[in-house]
Amino acid sequence: MRPLTDQETSRLFEKLASYMGRNITHLIDRPDDPHVFRLQRDRVYYVRESIAKLATSVARDKLLSVGTCLGKFTKKTGKFKLHITALDHIAPHAKYKVWVKSNGEMPYLYGNHVVKAHVGRMSEDTPEHQGVLVYAMNDTPLGFGVTARSTAEVRRLDPTAITVFRQADAGEYLREEDTLF
Repeated sequence: MRPLTDQETSRLFEKLASYMGRNITHLIDRPDDPHVFRLQRDRVYYVRESIAKLATSVARDKLLSVGTCLGKFTKKTGKFKLHITALDHIAPHAKYKVWVKSNGEMPYLYGNHVVKAHVGRMSEDTPEHQGVLVYAMNDTPLGFGVTARSTAEVRRLDPTAITVFRQADAGEYLREEDTLF
């Protein structure tokens, strides 16, 4: 495990900021319980600082994971891909949100995009191509994605038009359990 380089840190923060906005400071500045970001085999982990110090005594090839896996860097392009495991840390601080009706939860959890007919509510003034968190109507976080249209445009769409492009959903725990961790 090693700390992230400046380039890796900026790519990570760009991705997190697309979902959290300025609320990213809630992950970084935690005086009561300091956390750090660490890289282990192209995966980024969000770890309590005291545990990260203890993990340095374990050999790199023996260490499987420590903390919460936020995502991974792709091998070819070096871009950062956020995993569904980051949902618990992103959800409380999300800037834009979309609530899905009960009839749209299962299609979303099976890996489909969110269509307008399934949208129950949407944050006001959400811009186009903005990172959003997808919630059930009872405020349970289901996943995250990117808006296909702004809030104003969504109101005028037909019911079968895609509103949110799915990036990750809670169903990935079952669909991709072999490659997720």
